[in-house]
Amino acid sequence: MFRQEYGRAVAVLVRAFGDIDVAEEAVQDAFATAVERWPTSGPPPGPAGWIITTARNRAVDRLRREASREDRHAQAALLYARDGQPGEEGPVRDDRLRLIFTCCHPALAPAARVALTLRLLGGLSTAEIARAFLVTEPAMAQRLVRAKGKIRDAGIPYRVPADADLPDRVRAVLAVVYLIFNEGYAAGSGDELVREDLCAEAVRLGRLLAELMPDEPEVMGLLALMLLTRSRRDTRITADGRLVPLADQDRGRWDRGLIDEGQAIVRQCLRRNRPGPYQIQAAINAVHSDAPEAAATDWRQILQLYDQLYAIAPNPVVALNRAVAVAEVEGPEAALALVDELGSSSGSGSGSGSGIDGYYVFHAVRADLLRRLGRPAEAARAYGKAVARTDNAAERDFLRRRREDLGGR
Repeated sequence: MFRQEYGRAVAVLVRAFGDIDVAEEAVQDAFATAVERWPTSGPPPGPAGWIITTARNRAVDRLRREASREDRHAQAALLYARDGQPGEEGPVRDDRLRLIFTCCHPALAPAARVALTLRLLGGLSTAEIARAFLVTEPAMAQRLVRAKGKIRDAGIPYRVPADADLPDRVRAVLAVVYLIFNEGYAAGSGDELVREDLCAEAVRLGRLLAELMPDEPEVMGLLALMLLTRSRRDTRITADGRLVPLADQDRGRWDRGLIDEGQAIVRQCLRRNRPGPYQIQAAINAVHSDAPEAAATDWRQILQLYDQLYAIAPNPVVALNRAVAVAEVEGPEAALALVDELGSSSGSGSGSGSGIDGYYVFHAVRADLLRRLGRPAEAARAYGKAVARTDNAAERDFLRRRREDLGGR
């Protein structure tokens, strides 16, 4: 229930009270009350409505107490709630999407916009958001506090953006939706690899954005990327919860409906000839979905697309993914040289746990390349580093099994 309803409840209360802190605290209080009551009384007939109603009542009670002590901030929030919701709806009518655009106000730093919205809408923990940004948890906690303080101190209102505001904010909004999808597709922690609630919410928001801004190629590119990636959801884990890598997945079970829809959007983007990072990533996934089996994958085309992607988005994660394609085209030795160079330039091996060194996939890719080159001892150490850097049980189990397989050779 928390995963499904937290973001919507916060969005509804922000709209009702015009205050992010009030909304978040009230929703947390409501869930705490549910944890106390529901085990004995059972969940109510409409649990989502109960959460929102309870949170609203808690917020009103708190604001009344604080307003009686001449807290002008509390008085303003009560007045906002008493007057009802603003009459001007603007172009965005979905509460969660409205809150994303609100958090993506230009007065906030881009990274702060994304982090704050992930916290409020995705219900992600500070640790999960820190992993998405490849920074430490304390650094992310400070970033979230500063973002909320900026909204409060600058008096940034909860206001529906006008049509003219949408293009300036769409980049940060897309980043938020994409990170929500990524956390759902490969959960940063827990026993389950996939959080389907977050994937479904990200796709829902992506469809709303596509309806809102159908002429924005990157909006369409992100939607295509999520659809093509999600088409593989039923083949990524076995019945007993084990992770299945892309090369070993049963492609006959991929969702052809999602693939056809995603590929149609990619073709539409290609005709526009205004490439961007999400469109290129969607095209890469379209190439994967074209191959009836892993051996038939057109890796040269994928490498060309990664070259194009790195030219416009030169970051370590793109460079790492490009190295994977290089391994398939030029061999693992050429790819390992690129990965080691990436680690050196990013300070890998310093033990900081931040940057690319803190990204478990970096060490997993390096381990696989070393395995393919017949260097099992080094591969085992790299697998160990990868295991230490993921909190997801399915990923840890997969990496440990790969490391154990080295012993058998």
